[in-house]
Amino acid sequence: MSFTLQPDANGILPDRMIAAMADAGLILPAYPFVESQIQPASLDLRLADIAYRVRASFLPGPGATVAERIDELKLHEIDLTDGAVLETNCVYIVPLLESLALPQQIVASANPKSSTGRLDVFTRVIADGTRRFDMIGAGYHGPLYAEISPKTFPVLLREGSRLSQVRFRTGDAILNADELDALHDLERLVDCDDADLVNGVALSVCRIPRQAAHRRRRYRPPRRLCRR
Repeated sequence: MSFTLQPDANGILPDRMIAAMADAGLILPAYPFVESQIQPASLDLRLADIAYRVRASFLPGPGATVAERIDELKLHEIDLTDGAVLETNCVYIVPLLESLALPQQIVASANPKSSTGRLDVFTRVIADGTRRFDMIGAGYHGPLYAEISPKTFPVLLREGSRLSQVRFRTGDAILNADELDALHDLERLVDCDDADLVNGVALSVCRIPRQAAHRRRRYRPPRRLCRR
């Protein structure tokens, strides 16, 4: 089955087009998708059956594969078939059940699912030959991997667990300064009448320290992240 985009297609691809990409062989799952894996504008990514404990986080870089870097940096392997506990502040690389065969018109970007962030599990997606985490370039053909590092407590993971999601984009959906000004006049993007939107919408965070007594953390059992 072929996959075609409209000439004026621009922006994030919705669920029906993600399903069409899979039907056309642009998304290659090791097993058929499970219920709710295709979200309205993203695809959940599933862990495969093995995790590699590695010395440190890494990017493969141009001309290199993630598998080659794993062979150089791995400490040991962990079978995820029946579930296994990943320890805090350790770095693990896990192959994903989904690989990609993207056309030149489509790029992809990944991010953690909100439930992953709430459990303080640091994760990001790596592709072969890349210099950036969570970014998959146009025309990429190859496997995907998840880097996982629990930060607060150990987590129990198994094959099929979903920690990350990927979005597919075509065209250039970035607004220029005039378009941002017009949108600000219509929707009020920031709480400022003379907003400077020349280089996009700038965000800042004001952190107010909490004057609360320090509490010792109690031991918590491994949290389950085993949704299939």
